[in-house]
Amino acid sequence: MSIIGFYSRKDIQKEIVKAAKDREIGTKFGDKGFGKRPDIIQYESDVLELAKQGATSFHASEERWTDPLQLKPGMLQKDLDNLRSGWDFIIDIDCKFIEYSKQTANLLVQALKFNGVNNITTKFSGGTGIHIGVPFESFPENVHGQKVKYLFPEGARVIASYLKELIKEPLANKLLEISNINEISKVTKKEVLENEKFNPYSILEIDTVLISNRHMFRMPYSLNEKTNLISVPIEPSKILDFNINDAKIENVKVQHSFLERNGTEDAKQLIIQAFDWSKENTTHFEKEVKDYSFELPKIAIKAEQFPPCMKLLLNGIKEDGRKRSVFVIINFLQHMGWKLEDIEKALLTWNKKNYEPLREGYIMSQVNYAKKQHQKPILPPNCSNENYYKTMGICKQDNWCKKIKNPVNYVTRKILIKNSNKRGKK
Repeated sequence: MSIIGFYSRKDIQKEIVKAAKDREIGTKFGDKGFGKRPDIIQYESDVLELAKQGATSFHASEERWTDPLQLKPGMLQKDLDNLRSGWDFIIDIDCKFIEYSKQTANLLVQALKFNGVNNITTKFSGGTGIHIGVPFESFPENVHGQKVKYLFPEGARVIASYLKELIKEPLANKLLEISNINEISKVTKKEVLENEKFNPYSILEIDTVLISNRHMFRMPYSLNEKTNLISVPIEPSKILDFNINDAKIENVKVQHSFLERNGTEDAKQLIIQAFDWSKENTTHFEKEVKDYSFELPKIAIKAEQFPPCMKLLLNGIKEDGRKRSVFVIINFLQHMGWKLEDIEKALLTWNKKNYEPLREGYIMSQVNYAKKQHQKPILPPNCSNENYYKTMGICKQDNWCKKIKNPVNYVTRKILIKNSNKRGKK
């Protein structure tokens, strides 16, 4: 079946339109990239018309908006908050092996149910991952005196971090039931041990820090251009039984929806528990940088002084992790005294070295966001943060690395000792 033939199906159009309500839509046109943003889909005929124009896939914002067409690049947080009517909680499991993704998704569904959540929907990403969704209707209007609709992206990040920690040990045990350490390491080509224990997040990722404003996900019943498979919803209780053949374009049946908009605040316990956990958890990313104090250099530090991980990173990404890399590079280079204009140039050069370049618009939007932040830049993630350097394949330690906790500390420590030695010689 052709792509146009698939999107001409009335049942497919109906599901896409239902999922698009109140959301910003991004339409991809094959190798030509994404069309204009913001965009919306209102009618079933819109889906077919876009397909005739060459649309291959549809993507939607996690956030819901009173008027998505009022969105603009570089909007202030308060303006986004005023325009946002709510947000859905979506977990994106990113792993190269579908069986590992299925086991992770199954445990996350169990964890959500353990926290009282019943309105859970799941879908195949179209690649090798699984998406899990909880609609905004399941959350209370307020938590800890704050309106939940304003708690984006931090609310979603905190919940995702909490659930990650909750399933970490059972996930490790479950994956080791499927394969032993040597097999996992051989297949994934990753360093899978951390303090002599198997770390499941060394081979798969659950987005936390990268959940951000206007963040998009592949819509249900939308094509994945890399695999030619469809992102089909799955019955949550049958995740482990999912067969990838059911996602082939000619086999797709509309049996389930994704993010059904019903619920009676059954996620109230979840969000309260997650924020309570966050306050107590000293390893949470925001707490890594909360009390950090650092005087930015007045003269930019050259790349020769950078730690091995940053030198490797700036040579381009050979595997997954491009968006995480943008986040790391911007924050690291700011701490190296680089101006944002120079960081932008460095990122655009770096992007051309990647196995698959990001859209330049994405890079520009991240730099523009940094320009609008008037407070001191935050640290890049610590070396121990399981979502970054090791899993991205750029952690190649030298003797200095053993003495530091963060790539920024590597440079400052070397410079401090170098200056001390100079004074000693004098």
